[in-house]
Amino acid sequence: MKRMLGFILFWIAIGMTIMAFLSNDFLAFCIIVLCLILGYNLFCGC
Repeated sequence: MKRMLGFILFWIAIGMTIMAFLSNDFLAFCIIVLCLILGYNLFCGC
């Protein structure tokens, strides 16, 4: 279950990264970083 949530959060962060290129928003960048870190930790089981 944790691996699946990590995978989902990782791809949400990838989608938000694409969105950040369309509009520069500091909040979007913070959410991207949070999702990448959380997704990596959940997927890799660290």
